[in-house]
Amino acid sequence: MRAAKTKRGAASKRIELQEAIEFIWLEADLLDSQDYDPWLALWTGTGHYVIPIERGGDDHAAQLNIVYDDHAMRTARVRRLRGELSVAASPSARTARTVSRFRGIENAEGCAVIRGAQHLIEHKYDRTRILAADVTYRLVRSGGGLLLDGKVVRLINSDDALFGISYLL
Repeated sequence: MRAAKTKRGAASKRIELQEAIEFIWLEADLLDSQDYDPWLALWTGTGHYVIPIERGGDDHAAQLNIVYDDHAMRTARVRRLRGELSVAASPSARTARTVSRFRGIENAEGCAVIRGAQHLIEHKYDRTRILAADVTYRLVRSGGGLLLDGKVVRLINSDDALFGISYLL
């Protein structure tokens, strides 16, 4: 996909909604495939992956969260998900997620905030569970491609997650 041209002929760094949607679908596919190295590569070094307990509020560093991962914690979480030492991750759950209802919230040069909905079906130990969430993605352009600089997963019912999640939302 070519970048749009500005009045002066230089390539625009704005992130188009369709480009953002395709990136989000890629991220969902990598997670369902448990293809964690490419998933980790989708992130900036400063981005945060957050699953707050409460649906409101934006100061995630100052509130209680189910997950509040920076680069080091995302990497450690992936290591645990791959290892047999983690009871929650062995055996790993099979997941299938659908992400939809995309809406651009902010769009500036090189940065976009997209909000969407996610339905995730998990199957583990002959049990199937469904989780639904509103998800906010902060995407930035880097070297011509997109990277995740933030992902906030606001579960519809965070009590469901308190019983253990053995995968990444």
